[in-house]
Amino acid sequence: MRIYTKTGDDGTTGLLGAGRVSKDDLRVEVYGTVDELNAALGVARAALPDADESADELIARLQSELFVLGSALADPNPEGRFHRAIAKAHVDGLEAAIDSLEAELEPLHQFILPGGSPAAAQVHLARTVCRRAERLAVALAHQAGRDVPPAIIAYLNRLSDLLFVLGRALNRRAGVADTPWEGL
Repeated sequence: MRIYTKTGDDGTTGLLGAGRVSKDDLRVEVYGTVDELNAALGVARAALPDADESADELIARLQSELFVLGSALADPNPEGRFHRAIAKAHVDGLEAAIDSLEAELEPLHQFILPGGSPAAAQVHLARTVCRRAERLAVALAHQAGRDVPPAIIAYLNRLSDLLFVLGRALNRRAGVADTPWEGL
């Protein structure tokens, strides 16, 4: 199988089961940003200490779920095979992971700056990409005739929360203190 098809040389790309659209279509921008998020999580995963198997397993699961989410976004047909592949159960899974990680942490009483250990810093960067994907998904949902399942938006919202907590947990596990924001 060749990696190049030449079908996109005219500035279009194919959607799942729905013909072709311009590569600057908002739907393409959303699922492209989800792909960027997945790659950012891959970098974070590569920065994990070898001993942190639980974080490795969590990020691997998130990457797999993001492939499903990207497929759901690439399937514009509300009756399509992938369109509703992300469900409330996925959001519930993120909430369970947040609760588990928060049990390791001291309560937060002020804003913190992104950073710390290499893995935590990468997770914080992934969180910002996730927020951008969420904003784009909301913008797509507001366009007439563009069905975006609510579970996708809820998933991206909750995922950014999880990544914030994961960044803090990775810093704690590495023995690196979060850096408090001192304000103006």
